Amino acid sequence: MDYDEYRRFDAVGLAELVARSEVSAAELLEVAIGRAEQVNPRLNAIARPMHDIARERAKSELSGPFAGVPFLIKDLGQDYQGLPTGGGSRSLRGHRAAEHSVVVRRWLDAGLVVFGKTTTPEFGTKAVTESVATGATRNPWHLDHTPGGSSGGTAAAVAAGVVPVAGASDGGGSIRIPAACCGLFGLKPGRGVVPAGPLAAESFHGAATDGVISRTVRDTAAMLDVLTATRDLGGPYLSARPDDSYRNLAAREPGKLRIGFTTKSPIGAPVDAEAVAAVEHAAKVLAELGHEVEPAEPAIDGNRLAQDFLGAWCANAAFVMARIGGPKSGFELDTRLLGAAAWGTRAPEHVATLARWNEYSRALAAFHERYDLLLTPTLARPPVRVGELATPPAVRILGEILLSLNMVGTFSRTKAWRDQIVANLGPVPFTQLANITGRPAMSVPLHHTAKGLPLGVQFVGGLGTEPTLLALASQLEAHQPWADRRPTAV
Repeated sequence: MDYDEYRRFDAVGLAELVARSEVSAAELLEVAIGRAEQVNPRLNAIARPMHDIARERAKSELSGPFAGVPFLIKDLGQDYQGLPTGGGSRSLRGHRAAEHSVVVRRWLDAGLVVFGKTTTPEFGTKAVTESVATGATRNPWHLDHTPGGSSGGTAAAVAAGVVPVAGASDGGGSIRIPAACCGLFGLKPGRGVVPAGPLAAESFHGAATDGVISRTVRDTAAMLDVLTATRDLGGPYLSARPDDSYRNLAAREPGKLRIGFTTKSPIGAPVDAEAVAAVEHAAKVLAELGHEVEPAEPAIDGNRLAQDFLGAWCANAAFVMARIGGPKSGFELDTRLLGAAAWGTRAPEHVATLARWNEYSRALAAFHERYDLLLTPTLARPPVRVGELATPPAVRILGEILLSLNMVGTFSRTKAWRDQIVANLGPVPFTQLANITGRPAMSVPLHHTAKGLPLGVQFVGGLGTEPTLLALASQLEAHQPWADRRPTAV
């Protein structure tokens, strides 16, 4: 099989070829490795090749729904036994995983052949994939632009045709943002649907989850079947599962849906005309397909939500650094500032922050009593240029001074700090709502900008609406196919 033929198939299709003995796992793996070696020098999407491990696995007797299909996992939280999980950080170079994470074990049980780990910003804390440890990852549609973050390496590799689907995770938009930047489909499952073990019952208070980014909806649906194949007895929730497989449910008609949409930034920041156009186009397509679509938004204070998200985000950064330990020089300045800011928050304030998360969940639930789905831009602007969101030199100097004086905690209690932190969400203000509330959400690639960059739209559902989201995505995919689009820069 040559690359052009390989690129025609999604993961489900490749698995069918292997099952019919029309191609072997080893053949597919060599095509995938060849493509990776061709594009990775320009993209920097793969942080850790695992070619020898993969080649040995491809020789073995594989079984499962994806037997023999090449696959990449994210180098954050998706542990592969015996290998470091770098997390985009210099601090973790010597840490080797004692065992597979649950999601990696399920992917291996499904017969996938893992041959590398994809890049991420340090600990997944940014919406761009740029780190001191691994450098900047670039967008296959335009190398000067970001593929998003934190699953940017995954999105870049999938968009470039290295694999049709790959492992990702999402704690504040990290599946949906890269999918939107790279013209791909990305579903963030709801809280507790995908297991987080064995090292944790849940990640980031349940706001973070593993998943995939893919070219086709059916690949994501079939992967969700793999990830939810059995219950996670160590998890904090007994999540209800649908009566049928997600793959079958994704193939059904979604029925007539009532969809509320908004293009207003929840934090009052500007929204680019291209992002507005993406939503308006999606609303028009939805109406053509028979859905009821009208302007509407949940009754939520977006600025307060942003502060409550970022307060917990800082606390999580402090927790991660404390758990790793070691010299502070191993962590990036931005991460150290986030962690230090958390020490300026008193314990009752942190508990109050998490309590308000429940208020947002109930407000969104009230919205979903009237509307099946919420439609927004995934991004407030097209993918930014590489380095555009880097901390300016003057701010870095100020940060180092504050850290040396142990004053970050004090400064973080000022309005100037809060305004700056919230402003940093300006390009990506729409995705955190689904994480805080634990609702499923997806980015669908329905729009390209005048400059040829992808720009997805987001749908947020109520609890347990993964089947509805997948069915609608399949309907949109059939109406406006995207899987055969190829990026122009690689």
